[in-house]
Amino acid sequence: MIGILIPAHNEEAFLARCLEAALTAARHPQLHGEIVRVIVVLDSCSDRTAEVAARFDVSILHIQAQNVGAARGLGAQWLLDQGARWISCTDADSLVAEDWLVAQLALKADAVCGTVRVDDWGSQIDEATQALYLAAYQSCEGHRHIHGANLGFSARVYQLAGGFLPLKCHEDVQLVKQLQACGASIAWSHRPKVSTSARLDSRAEGGFGDYLKSLLTSPVHDQHQPGSRIGTL
Repeated sequence: MIGILIPAHNEEAFLARCLEAALTAARHPQLHGEIVRVIVVLDSCSDRTAEVAARFDVSILHIQAQNVGAARGLGAQWLLDQGARWISCTDADSLVAEDWLVAQLALKADAVCGTVRVDDWGSQIDEATQALYLAAYQSCEGHRHIHGANLGFSARVYQLAGGFLPLKCHEDVQLVKQLQACGASIAWSHRPKVSTSARLDSRAEGGFGDYLKSLLTSPVHDQHQPGSRIGTL
């Protein structure tokens, strides 16, 4: 069984499209009928996120942690308890490609760190800021970005590494460090495709939205390294 893990905090505007994309990826013919379970971990939601999730064929967990690391960790453990051999992580404001799971598994690594792209910059991000972002981003094989929106790992190495820590931000970066420390093979690949939003109201302090806001206020990109969903090693 393969697991897809999606934490969500007040994501009623984005979650439906996210789940549609995830379930499409779960039905890809090259998975040869292998079961794929999708778990949505609703963390401290006060909007209609739970109602949106309930419309889909996914499993739902509720927590009140306001902590993305805790949410990912709980979801990962639930998938392990169901017998998952591989866990793929994304975010509730992101859209995975239909061959996302196939592309991760085809790399035949213990873990996969994929890239993300922004398809819609919206009205708040001007062209100059977009250029700063794109100048620093490596959309290629061998990149060193880390995104919770495009991360996969085998059950074996995840447990060996100690799993997600209950961090409010950078839990994905910390997990990759733990994976490296235990000798896991990591594929840094552009092949698994995920698009993500350019919203500025980050669900986690220090996340992607905060990084974009930093670009809006500073012309010197070298002084800023991306946050939780754009961590680098």
